[in-house]
Amino acid sequence: MVLTPFFIVMLLITFVLVWLFVRTIDERKWLNILVSVVLTPVVYFYIFYPLLNVFSTYHHEKHFDAVAWKAKPALRYEMSTEIVKNDLFKGKTKPEVKELLGTSEWYGWDDRIKANSPDKWNYNLGFKPGALNTQQECLELIFENDVVVKSWQYQMDKSKY
Repeated sequence: MVLTPFFIVMLLITFVLVWLFVRTIDERKWLNILVSVVLTPVVYFYIFYPLLNVFSTYHHEKHFDAVAWKAKPALRYEMSTEIVKNDLFKGKTKPEVKELLGTSEWYGWDDRIKANSPDKWNYNLGFKPGALNTQQECLELIFENDVVVKSWQYQMDKSKY
């Protein structure tokens, strides 16, 4: 799990709310803080976080892990931000990418040749959480001379397919 500023702020807000609630039960400060520290992760992950996912597309981000990428394709979106933002695959060859990500799921369209190009590898990232989310996330790696020059993320609307 990547500790983003948003995650830390939401955890602190949850802690303050839990502490204010616990304070109404007992006046002993040491007990209030102890109970609040113990209850904050429970309240955050079992009450606040599920509600947050219903009304937004916020999700926890994870560092790229090749084993997790292959084992849980539906959760690849958690690693996608780091892949694109840090250009993790820029300069890697096709065999190196294939070893880390597996075989490309489909080739992207290239207008220059009016066909799907073997130099545009696409991977399904799954659906970000959210009750109203219909957008499937996809990652495309673009190769030139069998080396990655660009990676980008885009969305496909599942209601059209």
